[in-house]
Amino acid sequence: MYNSIPMTREGYNRLKKEIARLENEEMPPILERLANAREEGDLKENAEYHGARESQGLLQAKINDLKNRIGRAQIIDPSTVPQDEIRFGASIVVKRLNDNRILNYTLVGAGEEDFDTGKILVTCPLAQGFLGKKVGDIAEIKVPAGLKKFEIQKITYNL
Repeated sequence: MYNSIPMTREGYNRLKKEIARLENEEMPPILERLANAREEGDLKENAEYHGARESQGLLQAKINDLKNRIGRAQIIDPSTVPQDEIRFGASIVVKRLNDNRILNYTLVGAGEEDFDTGKILVTCPLAQGFLGKKVGDIAEIKVPAGLKKFEIQKITYNL
């Protein structure tokens, strides 16, 4: 497990905003449901009370997870990393040699990942296989489907 979680200032701010939204918008109605259910008396057979408690527990677990990420955040400025090799914040174009398919990825931090748009978590195995590579290098990455080989074609940083 990683002690620190690399992320951009934008990703950090997005997580903080999400925590505030959960605590200030989603939690109060749940707490109100809980209070109303308590007023109805016998809690053993009160389905509304048990449902509200479960909702509260799930939401609190999500808040705790986000706070944990924030607490372990390591803010990285992509402009401070070497621009000729793949590091955190890099947008890359690779050719998957198994089928010659061209793929685009951006290595991002926690709270920014979105595989559908090519934003992959820098700590995931795929991204780890690209780290340190330069244009022209071959990255061999073991995935559940077997060994995949990628040729690095382009590296850019959105600074």
